Amino acid sequence: MKDTLLLVDERFLDHEPPFSHPERPERLRRIYDVLAADPPPRTARATARPATSEELGRVHGPGYVESILALRGRSTQLDSDTWLSPGSVDAALLAAGAAVEATRAVVAGEAKNAFALVRPPGHHAESGRAMGFCVFNNVAVAAAAARAALGVDRVLVVDFDVHHGNGTQEIFWRRNDVLYFSTHRAPPFYPQTGALEEIGEDAGRGHTVNVPLPRGMGDADFLAAHQELLERIAEDFRPGLLLVSAGFDGHEDDPLGGMRMRREGYRALAALLRAIAERHADGRIVFVLEGGYDLDGLAGGVRAVLETLVDGAAAPPPRATPSPEAARVIASARALHAAHWPALR
Repeated sequence: MKDTLLLVDERFLDHEPPFSHPERPERLRRIYDVLAADPPPRTARATARPATSEELGRVHGPGYVESILALRGRSTQLDSDTWLSPGSVDAALLAAGAAVEATRAVVAGEAKNAFALVRPPGHHAESGRAMGFCVFNNVAVAAAAARAALGVDRVLVVDFDVHHGNGTQEIFWRRNDVLYFSTHRAPPFYPQTGALEEIGEDAGRGHTVNVPLPRGMGDADFLAAHQELLERIAEDFRPGLLLVSAGFDGHEDDPLGGMRMRREGYRALAALLRAIAERHADGRIVFVLEGGYDLDGLAGGVRAVLETLVDGAAAPPPRATPSPEAARVIASARALHAAHWPALR
């Protein structure tokens, strides 16, 4: 068994939005260069394969998938900040396929854990529309594959990107076999979703957990939200797999995020998530790259996560003490979701 599987592919660089777009090829190139200069131990690499129409169709409507495939080889604009270049559709297919393949390898026991280092990102893509730099919802495609084809009963999706994953929330809004947990900067902030009161509907009620944090929050605030809420909810939900929408735009140097996370914060958060996976899911955890627009902050955060994944002696971090502002949000979320999760009472 491999320790940590890395899904990497030069073809992700063929997605080239115009006009010095924040989601530019240099993001992934910097990560690849950092890892090549000092390869993480106990890792193996695999290249991506395109997601199939069946895999995409579990979370995206057939009309939407067909409309995107019809744009192969073209340059066009999908929304105010989501662009396609001639190589973008193929890159998006590979990104979704890489997330599925990383998940398959971990569930099959071929790797202990995995990180799909992909672009374009995915968590803003809804079932029927692209937005926020995202074309296909990579993590959602992987979660649906885990449920439909890989024999996983319950999937926990954790999203620590600074922007709320409106697409992942929308796709699983009424389902109770996929739990979506997101820490993000509170509105008014893109994409203007992710309020505390957005908790899912019908069978999915209580299976969307949003922790909207005010501007300027740092490592202890994000970590405390996961310790006080996610750890307890996982005790009740008991996932068979963790999928992580890993965005690094909460870094203190990120030009878009307005938060104060540092490399050690990402390391601690990864250690906590790994511990949850080991407790409930036989260690099965897959990270999928989302945002992060300061090149050094992005590459450093990815490196910190990988070092935690390959460290056989990694221990959960000590309890964090959040700021008063974050503590109030965490307390409100706990009170709201205690009706659904006994471990919060």
